[in-house]
Amino acid sequence: MPNILTPEQLAELRSMDSPTIANAIETFKVRDDTQGFMGMDVACHTPEFGVMLGYAVTATANSMTPGRARDRRGLMRLFDAVAAAPKPSVLVVKAVGPKPTHSCFLGDVIATITKRLGAVGIVTDGGVRDLEGVKPLGYHVFAAGFVVAHGTFNIEEVGIPVEISGTTVKPGDLIHGDASGVTTIPPEIADKLYAACLKVREVETGLRDFATGRDFTLEALRQRLVGK
Repeated sequence: MPNILTPEQLAELRSMDSPTIANAIETFKVRDDTQGFMGMDVACHTPEFGVMLGYAVTATANSMTPGRARDRRGLMRLFDAVAAAPKPSVLVVKAVGPKPTHSCFLGDVIATITKRLGAVGIVTDGGVRDLEGVKPLGYHVFAAGFVVAHGTFNIEEVGIPVEISGTTVKPGDLIHGDASGVTTIPPEIADKLYAACLKVREVETGLRDFATGRDFTLEALRQRLVGK
């Protein structure tokens, strides 16, 4: 089971932008600084909604294998998993099968159903559609891009670790995302992360104030950054 935070702790993390979250995670040295976040191949398509925060509900999906029937049982397993997951939840869907550039795993219908079940958004290395129908739900969308058709859309596996943009996401992992991208939050530091974010902001504010102040010089900057 994931480390479940209180509503107050979730609100604190939601008040922070994702780059600050990522910087604060680095201070704990629980993973290499090159790990745990997704790249520019998973873009935010709803930046106006601000921060997305939720517990991962993972799945693999295949929409582009030709000549097979649609099987809604996998989709129902996904809906069951969303209903059972801690709230808020985030769909994390891995594209499998051929032609990933044509894959499509979310539209306004699935967004509406999963929103009713407690999901606040999706992270996928595949495609989505119906964005103008999804946006009124306040549903966050992080995806590789847009595809007009859903092909032969089948959910294959639910509740397994998946790799999205080089980042492994396990069921129940805490996901934080905004216009800058998506990071996972290591569970062992989740309840300490907000305090670390405040310290990161304090340091960064000090550097910005110094950079715009009258005492700024390259030598003084060097002293601050490297101590020589």
